[in-house]
Amino acid sequence: MTDEMKADAKDMVVNALDKFDNYEHASRFVKDQMDRKFGAPWHCVIGEGFGYEVTYEQKHFLFMFHRGHVAVVLFKSI
Repeated sequence: MTDEMKADAKDMVVNALDKFDNYEHASRFVKDQMDRKFGAPWHCVIGEGFGYEVTYEQKHFLFMFHRGHVAVVLFKSI
């Protein structure tokens, strides 16, 4: 991701997790925001214990932790 895209994505994730108590609603919010701003199809997974294997568009992938225990996977699929 470009630095601008990464900063926007991090802000969206933090805002979503502050706004919603439910990870499903937060991930839907982030996905919709990324689709609008950077073009579809984006996918977002938020949770505390999961594994993943994804195929993503090069330079369109973010994996981060929020508050040390909430994992976030954000990617644009091919």
